Amino acid sequence: MLSAESAAVIRATLPVVGAHLDEITSRFYATMFADRPELLDGMFNRGNQASGAQRQALAGSIAAYAGALVHDPLAAPDALLARIAHKHAAVGVTEEQYTIVHKYLFSAIAEVLGEAVTPEVAAAWDEVYWQMAAALIAREARLYQAADVTPGDTWRPWQVVERRQETPNTISFLLRPADGRPAPRARAGQYVSVRLRMPDGIHQLRQYSLSSDPGSDTDLRRITVKRVTGESGPDGEVSHLLHTAVRDGDTLVLSAPFGDVVLDETDQPLVLASAGIGCTPIVGMLDHLAATGSTRRVLTLHADRSPADHALRAETRQLVTQLPNAAVQFWYEHPGAEEPDAKVGLMDLSELALPARAQVYLCGPLPFLRAVRAQFRHAGVPAERIHYEVFGPDLWLPDATA
Repeated sequence: MLSAESAAVIRATLPVVGAHLDEITSRFYATMFADRPELLDGMFNRGNQASGAQRQALAGSIAAYAGALVHDPLAAPDALLARIAHKHAAVGVTEEQYTIVHKYLFSAIAEVLGEAVTPEVAAAWDEVYWQMAAALIAREARLYQAADVTPGDTWRPWQVVERRQETPNTISFLLRPADGRPAPRARAGQYVSVRLRMPDGIHQLRQYSLSSDPGSDTDLRRITVKRVTGESGPDGEVSHLLHTAVRDGDTLVLSAPFGDVVLDETDQPLVLASAGIGCTPIVGMLDHLAATGSTRRVLTLHADRSPADHALRAETRQLVTQLPNAAVQFWYEHPGAEEPDAKVGLMDLSELALPARAQVYLCGPLPFLRAVRAQFRHAGVPAERIHYEVFGPDLWLPDATA
């Protein structure tokens, strides 16, 4: 609960703090990494730092949390907290690190805003920070306990059973625990972090969705990795190394499975919509539905550049045929003879008959999520029935979360 005094101060200062959040978070990360470079070794992704995505994600989460408390000081924004807690658990965040972040974040706020940060303002924002931190620490502790791992030590070795080329720039890795212990429990839609040592000795992390049914009796798990080539920034370090250096028989270090966007276990209709490599958790969901003999109505939608670029395309169609009440529709910017029934261009829901009372799951790049989510809302789907997963830091922008 945010005190009435602090709520009033946050309400008054949120516009000016929000206007300077990009500068605040830039200074925060620069100072923290200068003093604590070890945090870049296996905790923060350098690609997200270089692109500014991590900075934007932090700024967006602070603004979203503070705004939610101002709107209803007695309520906690559960969706935001759940999303961040799962991401933190997947990279091994510990309780002590919140004190480190507090030190550098509030130093950056004071440096950027100067005399505007009165003792009253500092106290109010301090209350917001520690309320958010306490909520996340508690959630992360429960996630670690449920995963049966020590907080911050979620890593296990996995052996590559098979490496399979899916498209020219996408590879699947079939994995089995290398330590002889059973695979951890997971739900369709969840992801794991992959931890690799880079050529310069620094560990880097990246999250990849489980692209096959994680609820099966086998200990095998699969991730499907698109090689990230930088258009306005550097190439993806982790995906590059996975593509160029990892072969059958090699060992990868993975976290326990986490992720708050998971397939529900009801009998309600489903709409599963994806773009690009966002197909991976969707295929995992389809595989789980097929493995459990589901009779739910399922509409699977996917958009991509071309059939040749569409990872797991044939498997998607095969899984849909195994479900008695399922249908599929693809869109390609550059159609091909492999998919004569595909539509041309970007995903367009205007001509589709969406099932009533469906649960909608979206996964793909942020521009896709914004555009397609708006189409579902325009079609009358309530916001609470639309669940989305962003690949990379969640920017917590209003048009992506409202």
